[in-house]
Amino acid sequence: MFTVALIGPDGAGKTTIGRRLERSLPFRVKYLYMGVSADSSNVLLPTTRLRRALRRGPERRTSSVSPAAASPGRRVLGAARAAARLVNRLGEETFRQLVTWYHLQRGRVVIFDRHFYPDYYVHDVAVNRASLSWARRVHGFFLARLYPKPDLHILLDAPAEVLHARKPEDTVEALERRRREYFAFMATTPSLAVVDASRPVDEVAREVEGLILQFERVRRGTGADGTPPAPALCSAGPPTSEDA
Repeated sequence: MFTVALIGPDGAGKTTIGRRLERSLPFRVKYLYMGVSADSSNVLLPTTRLRRALRRGPERRTSSVSPAAASPGRRVLGAARAAARLVNRLGEETFRQLVTWYHLQRGRVVIFDRHFYPDYYVHDVAVNRASLSWARRVHGFFLARLYPKPDLHILLDAPAEVLHARKPEDTVEALERRRREYFAFMATTPSLAVVDASRPVDEVAREVEGLILQFERVRRGTGADGTPPAPALCSAGPPTSEDA
């Protein structure tokens, strides 16, 4: 069995398509949210649930003191909190990967709604590491060197104006930046297909399903050395000024 990551900016239809694939693919499928939003997660680490519950308590007062001017005690406390957040983040990401392995071992194809590696690629992996905090450097190393990657990435892409019309929480400019971040990631992996998500959802779902079925057929054609040939996936260049 294998994993497929549906990636793309908000409004591209990842959740809608992922849920459809659970019903339409001719084999056993598990849908798994792999993004940072705890509200959208269908699998969540218990410590993350506890942290969210604590954050719902009485509103905390925040300090306006800069890290450089803070007392040694405040700096130690700030470092401890950063370490705790990092440990919880790594634990959450590891937990969801363990869930992934569980379903793969039981003969299911796992469909990821988002994935941590492409989502953090531009900010924690493909940057000047000297400009990052120690926590982000550790996180980037973990994702780049230790975290398993999906077998197939499918980028659902649409012009920023279309994405904004569907989900106006982000600005058109922010959505365009996010599109470019995904296209920057695209250059790093051969197992990626780009699907025009501006079309009706039924058309998008059929194309995504066809790509996954094609990928599954290629994997069943594994050669004698155990390595499947590279799938013939569609490709596209980065968004142009006409798209923006």
